[in-house]
Amino acid sequence: MLCVLAELCFLLPDLLVARDALPFYLAHLGVFRGILLAAIVATFVLGAASMLLLRSKAHGVLGMALGAIALLMGGPQAQAIDVGASRVSAGLDYFVLELLVLGMLFVPLERAFRLREQRIFRAGWQTDLKHFFVSHAGVQLLSFATMIPAQAAFAWAVQLEFQKAVAAQPLWLQFLEILLAVDFTTYWVHRAFHQVPWLWNFHAIHHSSRQLDWLAGSRMHLLDALVTRAAAFLPIFLLGFAPAALVAYVAFVSIHAVFIHANLRWRFPYLRWAIATPEYHHWHHTSDEEGIDKNFAAFLPLWDLAFGTAHQPDHWPQKYGTVKFQPPEDYLGQLLYPFRRHGERTPYG
Repeated sequence: MLCVLAELCFLLPDLLVARDALPFYLAHLGVFRGILLAAIVATFVLGAASMLLLRSKAHGVLGMALGAIALLMGGPQAQAIDVGASRVSAGLDYFVLELLVLGMLFVPLERAFRLREQRIFRAGWQTDLKHFFVSHAGVQLLSFATMIPAQAAFAWAVQLEFQKAVAAQPLWLQFLEILLAVDFTTYWVHRAFHQVPWLWNFHAIHHSSRQLDWLAGSRMHLLDALVTRAAAFLPIFLLGFAPAALVAYVAFVSIHAVFIHANLRWRFPYLRWAIATPEYHHWHHTSDEEGIDKNFAAFLPLWDLAFGTAHQPDHWPQKYGTVKFQPPEDYLGQLLYPFRRHGERTPYG
C-alpha cells in the first residue's frame, strides 16, 4: 500500500508532496527512486513468503497485487504529471516516509524487546492507522490551522530584536530551549485536558487504547491535536528560534512521541527521571488507580516533579485505557464521541 501511495507522490508532487520538502526530494531523486524500487521488490518477496508460509494466503496475494499496481503506475521511474503549482499540498509523502521508517524501526524492536505479549495487528490497529494517516498526511494543513490563531492573537508580543538574539544562539542551546518552553506549555494544556470534564471527552480518545505500542500514540481526536499543537507553536512563534533548531526538534519529537508509547521493556535506570521513557509514559496511560492523572510531561519529567504529578515506581502498570467510560473503537465513532451526552463523570471517566 505504501508503494502505491509513493507512486502517487511521484506522479502528482504538486498536489500530494509537502511544499517545503519538494526541493529536497528533487535534489536526491535517485535515492528516493532507489528506496521505492527496494520497497516494491520487498513487497513481492514478502508476498510470496506469506503465500508459502502463512495459513491465510489472502494477505500475500493482496500484497503482490498492490506491488503489481505500483509497477503499472510507473515503478521507480514514474514521471511527474504537470497539474500546476499549488500553495498547499496534502503532505502524503510525510505519511508514507514516516510509516515506512517507524514501522521498520519499531516493529522489529517490539518483537525482540517486547514488554507484553501482543500481536503486531492487535485490536484497534486499523483505527490507529487512520489516526496516523490524518495526523501525518494532513500535517501541513494541521500546522497551518494551528499557526494562524497564534499569530493573530499574539503578534503584538513579537519583538524582532529579541527573536534575532534567540536565533543567533548555538543550535544545541536553542534545541534545549525549545524542549523546555514547549514542554512547559503543553504540560499545562495536557493537564487541563485531564482535569476539565468537557476537555477530557476529547482527550479520552487518546487514552482509549488498552494495548500500547508504537502506533497507539497516534490515536488522538482532531480538536485535541489542534489545541496541543497550537500550544506548542506559541512559544516557538514568540521566541523566534532558527529553522535548523526547529527541524532538529521536529525530528526528535517524531521519534520520541512514538517511542514512549512503544511496547518495549527498556527501563533506562540512569535516564528515567531526566527524560520521558516508555516506562514513564506507560504510567500516564494506565488505568491502575496509583497512576491516574500522573506524568503529564511529554519530554521532561522535570515539570511533573515540580508540580507534584510524577509517578514512576519500580514496577510496570498492569492495565491501560479509560476507567469508567470506554470510547468506541471505530474512527468515526471516536470523532463523534466528545459531542454526545455522557452524563455525570469524573475527569478520568
